[in-house]
Amino acid sequence: MTQIVTLTMNPALDISTSVDKVVATHKLRCSEEKTQAGGGGINISRVVRRLEMPTTAIYPSGGYTGQILTHLLQDEGVVSHAIPIAQETRECFTVHETTSNQDFRFLLPGPTLSPSEQQACLDAMVELGTTARFLVASGSLPPGVKEDFYAQLALRASANNQDFVLDTSGAPLKAALAVGVYLFKPSLRELEELLGQSLTTESQQLQAAREIVGRGQARIVALSLGEDGAMLVTSEQSFRAPAIPVKVVSTVGAGDNFVAGILWALAKGDTLEHAFGYGMASAAAAVMNAHTNLCEPKDLQRLYQQVRITPL
Repeated sequence: MTQIVTLTMNPALDISTSVDKVVATHKLRCSEEKTQAGGGGINISRVVRRLEMPTTAIYPSGGYTGQILTHLLQDEGVVSHAIPIAQETRECFTVHETTSNQDFRFLLPGPTLSPSEQQACLDAMVELGTTARFLVASGSLPPGVKEDFYAQLALRASANNQDFVLDTSGAPLKAALAVGVYLFKPSLRELEELLGQSLTTESQQLQAAREIVGRGQARIVALSLGEDGAMLVTSEQSFRAPAIPVKVVSTVGAGDNFVAGILWALAKGDTLEHAFGYGMASAAAAVMNAHTNLCEPKDLQRLYQQVRITPL
């Protein structure tokens, strides 16, 4: 049975490369490029598939770039369900500056989806996810999609007694939280923007997450804190873990790996605390890698032994 079904409303053909230094107006001689299927939900499915758990990735796909994206997923063994759209799937470009260890990310807006194309994505998510443990929507909405799209999906998931996981930001996040989700994964910046306040201390961050849970907006808040680690909060349990010390090559995709590790562990029956630990290990394994930015199973198990979780 497929345990995890993901939806990526604005997927991308991700092209990544590296250069010594990014300098304005100069011709920058880059390293060999790496092309991969990208987008929040797609990345989560790719990680779950690497960990040998069944998953299905749903996404709108159009034009030549959409075909390439589908072929790349097939090469990785990811079961995909592409929704045909009239416009071209977007491309995105990432440059890693080796002298500073910084990433420069260039994200195009993506195709405009018609109402019928949007409905097809919504229907596919509900139909293909009928027997799944988790329905996961991750990433931004493309042009033309209403801000309540994820809220509609949350309502459909709730009606089917399914756990809906969301990783997005802005108005679409606010609309979905008003309905209620199983888990959402904000960064600290996204949580501050959501609440309209600065959260500089651990106690402020914990209180903010508990308020969201207390209002019924989410059963689990998985707050990523970058180099400071992460926090996981429910109505009954709260945990904090520092980042695992590894050599960081690129931080792109760390959040997707964090979510994938948590859901993979929960789907196989682990406790919430252990799942949090696997999320931390998955994120750490990802930042060690260039280009693909996905955790390797051997690294996941090794790094899991280094996780240090403290109850709050």
